Amino acid sequence: MDISRREFMKKLVALGFSAATAGAIFSLLACQEKETPAPTAKPQPSAPPTPALTPGPQPSPPPSVKPPPPPSPEPGRPYLAVARGKSPTAMVQSAIKALGGIERFVKPGNDVIVKPNICVAYRSPEYAATTNPEVVGALVALCVGAGAKRVRVMDNPFGGEPKQAYIRSGIDETVRAAGGEMEVMSPIKYKEAGIPQGLDITSWPVYSDVLNADVLINVPIAKHHSIARLTLGMKNLLGVILEPNQLHTNLGQRTADLTSLVRPALTVVDAVRILMNRGPQGGSLDDVKEANTVIASQDIVAADAFAATLFGLPGADIPAIRAGAQMGLGTMDLSRIKVEEISA
Repeated sequence: MDISRREFMKKLVALGFSAATAGAIFSLLACQEKETPAPTAKPQPSAPPTPALTPGPQPSPPPSVKPPPPPSPEPGRPYLAVARGKSPTAMVQSAIKALGGIERFVKPGNDVIVKPNICVAYRSPEYAATTNPEVVGALVALCVGAGAKRVRVMDNPFGGEPKQAYIRSGIDETVRAAGGEMEVMSPIKYKEAGIPQGLDITSWPVYSDVLNADVLINVPIAKHHSIARLTLGMKNLLGVILEPNQLHTNLGQRTADLTSLVRPALTVVDAVRILMNRGPQGGSLDDVKEANTVIASQDIVAADAFAATLFGLPGADIPAIRAGAQMGLGTMDLSRIKVEEISA
């Protein structure tokens, strides 16, 4: 109320009301004022709630398709075979026979890919920059004899045109004579593939036919490399990917990462003539040594570790071999495996 009780009662008494009546009227009005709710402000429309931010669709990792794992060693058979002699063909045949024969790896009707090292188009075989053509031809003949549906040989040279490199290396001629095919690797067949076990790289564009083949046989030449120290079986697999030069940072680990995806059923190291210096391209016969050796195993790490000894090095001195062993891709401890050395 805007006036005091005293003033209110004075006005009512002046109008002829008794004091008792004036007090009762004041009390009644005061009660009504307390019970009447004060007007409330008109509610204002509230802003619509801000929707919670949810992540949009994330790209799924590329699919990981890879060849079957290498077969386990047969009981009583050597884990790794080393053949020595003068004939590359005889050495290949002897080493594969010691492992149980090509039939362990190649079944009738299989689609087989043989991956040699054909790195340049301007070196003939005596310079030891490319895999010995007789070694490749002998492997193709064995696969054809085992009933393979087709046997393709391929690489992605970094120096010169593929067809010229195939011919200059002598591999084109021996492969065709053995019943195989030479394939130039088409750019459209490279597909991004996941590398689940990769520690440094988790995906990379890989030649899809290599991942989808029934059997992959890896046939590197043992040679010096200015960055990797040695190019052997694991390093040879960089020839099945796009932009292999981008793996040259942390090369040892990245090579092992790639090997965890691209798992050859068989690795045959050509050490007939090995390049001791100025690799991987070479260019001087003074850097070439005749080792007259072929190494074969289903274990790419073990094959590389033995090949390293031809250069006076333990496998642990080569970053890729060391990383591959640490990842469980094979063993570099040659004292723990059965090695059979053969004169062919």
